Amino acid sequence: MGSGQAIVIGSGFGGLAAAIRLLAKGYRVTVLERLGSAGGRATVFEQDGFTFDMGPTIITAPFLLKELWALCGRRFEDDVDLRAMNPFYRIRFDDGSHFDYCGDVDRQRAEVARLSPGDVEGFDSFMREAEVCYTLGYEELGTVPFETLGELISAVPSMARMRAWESIFQMASRHFKSHKLRQVFSFHPLLIGGNPLSVTCVYSLIPALEKHFGVHSAMGGTGAIVSGLVGLIQSKGGRIRYEADVEEICASEGRVSGVRLASGETLCADIVVSNADAATTYRELMPKTHRRVWTDRKLSRAAYSMGLFVWYFGTRRRYDELPHHMILMGPRYEGLLSDIFTHKVLSDDFSLYLHRPTATDPGLAPPGCDSFYVLSPVPHLDSGIDWTSQAEPYRRAIEARLSQTVLPGLSEQLATSRHVTPIDFQTQYRAYKGAAFGMEPRLLQSAWFRPHNRSEDLPGLFLVGAGTHPGAGIPGVLTSAKAFDQLIPAYEKESGVLLGSPTLQS
Repeated sequence: MGSGQAIVIGSGFGGLAAAIRLLAKGYRVTVLERLGSAGGRATVFEQDGFTFDMGPTIITAPFLLKELWALCGRRFEDDVDLRAMNPFYRIRFDDGSHFDYCGDVDRQRAEVARLSPGDVEGFDSFMREAEVCYTLGYEELGTVPFETLGELISAVPSMARMRAWESIFQMASRHFKSHKLRQVFSFHPLLIGGNPLSVTCVYSLIPALEKHFGVHSAMGGTGAIVSGLVGLIQSKGGRIRYEADVEEICASEGRVSGVRLASGETLCADIVVSNADAATTYRELMPKTHRRVWTDRKLSRAAYSMGLFVWYFGTRRRYDELPHHMILMGPRYEGLLSDIFTHKVLSDDFSLYLHRPTATDPGLAPPGCDSFYVLSPVPHLDSGIDWTSQAEPYRRAIEARLSQTVLPGLSEQLATSRHVTPIDFQTQYRAYKGAAFGMEPRLLQSAWFRPHNRSEDLPGLFLVGAGTHPGAGIPGVLTSAKAFDQLIPAYEKESGVLLGSPTLQS
């Protein structure tokens, strides 16, 4: 102890960002990844000449990545080629009409007028309110660690200004008469695991964030960003160990002392940062003698995000009429959301996110081919759905729907295929209940009410990633590392950890 040794459990975006910030403070850092490659949910696989990002595909806050490169005295642009999306997404409705969603206000007004002429003023008022939520909810509160009730109480006036008790769908319904536009401007929380019918309207900050910074994709896929982060860590002396499965977080004299691997090896550390699923961190990795706040009972009674069914496939032909990002709305909106989050049943209809990265980077597929993934929100594993028998029929139903709508002749053009279900999220990523994004970001499961960035139960244990503050999505997990970063000096003072001089800042 007292040597400035840090261990990071998991190499998702949050864990990699935390490792870089620790290296910048002079720590010796080891990242432990139970899988064979970095990225966590953002891992990559290749199959039959096609390259697939398994998880996040949308980059909306590139400045958060640039900060990490700057900490290492490097330029993000020298390592990663980001391309702006135009439009950000195409939202296709069940009747075949569509809305092209972008960051240009005049173009958005024109799209709103085309779809519903009486809603242009509503669009302007919605975006004004979204800007307030962005300023207060993201810029002012996003990196506040919310360790104390005092910090929560201090945020109450801002929460009141944002009408945080209202759901984002209720907010959209106040501003738009068109049901289609209510969907367009309320679906965003699904990207971070939230039900638009119950998640706070604070998340209207996402459209404002996108307007400010755009929506981007990386050449080579999101995996190219993961590779860049790994390169930063290794170039500055950090270590990443793969197939290193952490079995227990160890404690001594009332605080963290290191970790024990499934192999039996014990590694000592002054600080442990868990980028693993927050519920799994407490339920499976934390010594039970140190658990007072996040008990099994409390964790099991929390509300969790939906699960995901994701189908990765490649085609023998290109579909050049399709954009990079597309959302296909089903015939129901509120009803489908209730089936997923409340009733927890597998519906016959679905809404889909269709990702076609070869629209921007043809190199992700063989010449003349396209690479796709399609994502369908589904209930998490509390539903009791038998995915061993339901997965293939569900995939075929999605295939039929895509063939009928935007990918004619899909069945005849399939060149490769693979799918994952909530069971895979549970087994591969140790996601509690197979919930893809951890706890659902409801108002009373956000900020102080969420698992804290500094563990309330065990000094020296910190949390980053989707399950802690501020929440899921690449901006959320990168911001969780910034919030964690603010907590280190106080812990160093309390614990007597001794460090050398910072080594990374330019």
